[in-house]
Amino acid sequence: MREAVLRSHRQAGLARLYGATALACLFACAVPTASALAQQITAKSVPSGTQMLLAADTLVYDNDKHTVTAVGGVQIDYGGNKLVAQRVVYNRDTKRLVASGAVELINSDGTKVNSDHIDITDDFADGFLNALRVETIDKAYFAAESAERMGGVLTTFHNGVYTACEPCEDKPDKAPTWRIKARKIIWNGEKKTVRFENSNFEFFGYPLAYLPAFEIADPTVKHKSGFLIPGIVYNNHLGVGVKVPYYFALSPTYDLTVTGSGYTKQGFLGEAEWRQRFNSGQYTLKIAGINQQDPGAFVDAAGHNVNSGPVNDPNKFRGMMGTKGQFAINERWDFGWDVLLQTDKNFSRTYNIEGYNDLVHQSSIYLTGLSDRNYFDVRAMRFEVQEDTLSSDPTARSAKQPWVLPSLDYAYIPDTSVAGGQLSFNVNTRVISRNRLDAVLANPVVDTSINNVRGIEGESSRLTAEAEWKRTFTTDGGLQLTPLLALRGDAGYVNANSASLAAVNQMGTNLGEDVDMRSSLARYMATLGLEARWPLLFSMANSSHVLEPTAQVFVRPNEQYVGGLAVPNEDAQSFVFDATTLFERDKFSGYDRIEGGTRANVGFRYSGAYDNGWATNAIFGQSYQLAGENSFAAPDLVNVGAESGLDKQTSDYVGLVGFNSPSGFSGSLSGRFDEQTFEVRRAEVKAAYSSLPISLSAKYAFIEAQPLYGFTTDRHELTLGASTHLAQNWRLFGTGTYDIETNVLVKDGVGFAYNDTCFTYIMTYSQTRDTVTKEVSQNIGFNLSFRTLGDFGSSTSAVDTIQ
Repeated sequence: MREAVLRSHRQAGLARLYGATALACLFACAVPTASALAQQITAKSVPSGTQMLLAADTLVYDNDKHTVTAVGGVQIDYGGNKLVAQRVVYNRDTKRLVASGAVELINSDGTKVNSDHIDITDDFADGFLNALRVETIDKAYFAAESAERMGGVLTTFHNGVYTACEPCEDKPDKAPTWRIKARKIIWNGEKKTVRFENSNFEFFGYPLAYLPAFEIADPTVKHKSGFLIPGIVYNNHLGVGVKVPYYFALSPTYDLTVTGSGYTKQGFLGEAEWRQRFNSGQYTLKIAGINQQDPGAFVDAAGHNVNSGPVNDPNKFRGMMGTKGQFAINERWDFGWDVLLQTDKNFSRTYNIEGYNDLVHQSSIYLTGLSDRNYFDVRAMRFEVQEDTLSSDPTARSAKQPWVLPSLDYAYIPDTSVAGGQLSFNVNTRVISRNRLDAVLANPVVDTSINNVRGIEGESSRLTAEAEWKRTFTTDGGLQLTPLLALRGDAGYVNANSASLAAVNQMGTNLGEDVDMRSSLARYMATLGLEARWPLLFSMANSSHVLEPTAQVFVRPNEQYVGGLAVPNEDAQSFVFDATTLFERDKFSGYDRIEGGTRANVGFRYSGAYDNGWATNAIFGQSYQLAGENSFAAPDLVNVGAESGLDKQTSDYVGLVGFNSPSGFSGSLSGRFDEQTFEVRRAEVKAAYSSLPISLSAKYAFIEAQPLYGFTTDRHELTLGASTHLAQNWRLFGTGTYDIETNVLVKDGVGFAYNDTCFTYIMTYSQTRDTVTKEVSQNIGFNLSFRTLGDFGSSTSAVDTIQ
């Protein structure tokens, strides 16, 4: 760049004065105007005293015409805002600024405006631009033959085009996925709206719809009252539904969305959601209700209405109220809640109330603290199981869920070592209240082997505190020895009603066990442990392998209050013995049970890496009860250790083998095998392939019958999924789950999707079947999403897609 050269100091001074004046007008007028054209993208204020930099091939002033002209490679930089043009003229009399010749204006916020010609007043109230192109920072695009701005409020694009699709690099003249062509595009800076007149909506270059006039909120405006994009859904119980939401922008910190939905089978559903934000957090409140036209649409095979009581129930109203919130007390402490109240157990799932439609919804109020070496969490909880079974059904889970008031977890690891090792502390406490007995007892006519009291009616509480110390020593040969000391104490209280005590006594009779249900208890567990690991590295020409034989031994007294059905088991019911839990010190999943007696765990870990990109891993081993009472063989109220593979002196074998390939193929095989016959007791096989244009997945799961745990038959399930890219942006996918034992295709679905940077389309169809009644439920879902315009269709997909 060559700075302009003048013949005299006086001329140079005048040129600098006029140049500064032109520059000030330029960035007082042109920059805000361009920002307005870019949908309320405003330039950042320039700090006082900011220097203005002007560079051009030639700078000419004309005292007669009162103009200053910069010609040739003009570049102006002012507070991060940049203007590039071939020619810039400022007229002091008319106070107009004219830039021409490949004009490009780049705002400090990144907004770009391109035009052949800019002519605007210095107060930017009136102006005119030719061959305008605007690119906003969020990649929205305007183009027009011309544009004018009037009164500092309205900007009108003549013969304009709007789209949020980026131009194709290889074919810049190719029509975008979608665009709106209009005779006029009027942006109202005061109302924050964009209005299209005599417009056509084009899709892949083809006119799809003529719209005489319509208006949308400025895409960059976060709060604007008005109708949102409607949605549509289909369900065989509800019929076809159309959702129309209206958004009220009441304040920058709070708003309200009201949605009306009409279902062909059930009538009108009303929803309202209030949202409010604060400096420290936010909360939402949602309500919904419907007066069902046809409750009989939910009748099951037995003639029961599983959603709203008896078929002839005169009260057809169903509704819900839900609220969520989270607030930061300070940088370490958070307080929040998630609470759902509804007229019946599955209203929110039936009507797909967003945020509350999970099969199991956890309502909770919590306080959480987290620092580098401390963790604290206390919460009250209630679980809503949104199932389709009747509450009177013995297998129904919803009415048997307890209130947890409260549950507390605390963990602390001191930052200084103790005797060269690491010390850690854990505290857990919970108080549970249940108003309905959860029991499945033996019925001689049906099955004499099922005996479970999963939860007593009444109250129970427990306080647990535990300390653990461990240190690792490494020998010269690479052997790693880790001694461990742990001490745990528990105190508990139980208040069971007479029905619960009768159920426990019946279970004891059926199992031939003593019953000694305690109203209060105190117990302890001390553990002395040693772990030995010897990592061995094997390097070959094209691969490296690490084999790590591992042995553990834990010496402990017997678990107290077990075998006499003395205490409830609320949080240790989901125990599974597999390769992932082989080397756990306590294999129970919760605190209500403690692993006791002397036990050894022996096995190995393996990992391998190959130069061609393949990787392999494996775990295999076995567990041994060396002395004392085997906790997994002692029955409790849910028979948690029954047929687990650990309920004998020598456990079943457990193993896992997996691999990954650079071509996208991966797989794993895990299982539990009888310690004598090597018969498969539990197995899971997974395989997946992902490489354009095809993705495939398969999973097979087998669990042998566990009569004492409530499962009287083997369970086999096969799940398949596939996805293929038909073209660059087009995809077809499908999933299916088949219950081999009952010969029922539990669920299946197919879908079709298109996706690019500015448009997404998904169409899905799915079916679910009851394994007993074979009743079929169908769902159709679709969604159209136009970037910056909004979504239309179902709020969620009916099929779990794979990529």
